[in-house]
Amino acid sequence: MKSLAAALVLIAARAAAQAAPDPHAVQPERPTVATHAGTVAPGWLEIEAGVERDRFAGSPATLSTPIVFKLGLAERAQLSILATTLHAGSSTGFGDLAAGVKWRMFEDAKVLGDFALLPAVKLPTGDKNIGAGTGTTDVSVLAISSHALGPVALDVNVGYTRRGGDGSGAPRDASLWTISFGGPVVSRLGWVGELYGYPGTSGPAGQAPIVAVLAGPTLLVTPWLALDAGLIARVSGPQPRALYAGTVYNVGRIWRTRH
Repeated sequence: MKSLAAALVLIAARAAAQAAPDPHAVQPERPTVATHAGTVAPGWLEIEAGVERDRFAGSPATLSTPIVFKLGLAERAQLSILATTLHAGSSTGFGDLAAGVKWRMFEDAKVLGDFALLPAVKLPTGDKNIGAGTGTTDVSVLAISSHALGPVALDVNVGYTRRGGDGSGAPRDASLWTISFGGPVVSRLGWVGELYGYPGTSGPAGQAPIVAVLAGPTLLVTPWLALDAGLIARVSGPQPRALYAGTVYNVGRIWRTRH
């Protein structure tokens, strides 16, 4: 899933956070592969949902519908739960279920900016027959560095994944890197762009390196609702062409917390 970085709405949220934080303001991580170091306010729930159409040359298109539930656990900690469905041809199946906790360790650090770690676990719940899962239990960690460059948000991510299994269905080791930018255009309209890559993997299921770009507009409908759409294009490697659209919705406070 295009996990996801904030554009116009993230800039607004970060600017507001310097004065009086609004816990009901959305903090979009989609539509990009990257995520940012921000976390949902303690006791508040935010939902990100989208649809993506992928197509390799000469192959039928697939349609994935990821959804992420983000729950604020503490002032600098957020629980994220990811579920996906995949539509391939006439078949539909559930994808692997993943959960992780984002912990923001530093804020406004000299080099790292806002810095967070996101350890996560993925369970083999997906339908392997239609390519909706790897059939492995994965453990991963993502390092996140976020900066505000005037009106532009910059998010840099580096991640590593260790998979179970014998490596025949999916590589035992995998990594990724992303550089994402986002900013305002006019009024509630914004933009987001990203360059990301998956270094090559080894073993029976090894794959060539992938580098791709993502770009599209964002729209802040209300402070608690944002929309996005755009495209993904291959730079190198086996990356399918893709179109995406989605939304981020801050549901509200689920429980009250003590300060």
